[in-house]
This record gives sequence, structure tokens and C-alpha cells, in this order.
Amino acid sequence: MFTVDPHSTTPVYEQLVECVLRDVAGGELVVGDRIPPVRTLAGELGLAAGTVAKAYKEMEARGVIETRGRAGTFIAQSRDDRETAAARAAARYLDEVAGQLHYSPQQCVALVERAVRKRAGD
Repeated sequence: MFTVDPHSTTPVYEQLVECVLRDVAGGELVVGDRIPPVRTLAGELGLAAGTVAKAYKEMEARGVIETRGRAGTFIAQSRDDRETAAARAAARYLDEVAGQLHYSPQQCVALVERAVRKRAGD
């Protein structure tokens, strides 16, 4: 899965980050995939745990991975994916409420626009 070249001029932790980014871009790793714990991966690659931890910390800061406590470390949803999911959820909720209140889509949009303008004025 992950490989590093100890003779490369690129630091090993950066190579690990690049491996994960490449695998995500290539579809080999997808949102929700679990990646090995730091110590496991360090043992597999013959690296210091601190080196792998540094790579994981960098990837977490970039939003590439997320740690879920004892459950492990997983490929994270991208910020764009999260924003898209949030927008879809808001639209579904608005559509449901609008249906219950018998509002047209235009009335809903007008209400949201009014609320946003009011909030911006606060």
C-alpha cells in the first residue's frame, strides 16, 4: 500500500503524505477507508513511529484523514464534499418544511434571503 524510499531527498514523512494523496486521487483510497495505526505502519515500513505520526499529523491538518479515537484513522471527506452534503441536507430540510407549510419554492427562497439579509445586518 504505502512505500517510501529512504534514499530519496524527499523526507520520509512527506513521501507518506504523497502516497496517501496519490492513492486518494487515484481512487485506491476513498472516504471512510481505514488506514493502519501509526505503530503498525511504522513497523511495516521499518520507520520510527514519530516519523509516521508526523505524516499523519500533516494529513490531518490538511483534512485528508481524520482520527476517530479508538476506532482508528480514516480517509476524511473533503471540505467540498462536506459543504455539498450540508447544502443538500439543508435543501432537503427546507423542501420538507416548505411542503408542510404549503409554501412555494419561491416563497421559501424569499424567506431564506430575508433571513440572510437580517443576519448580515446584525
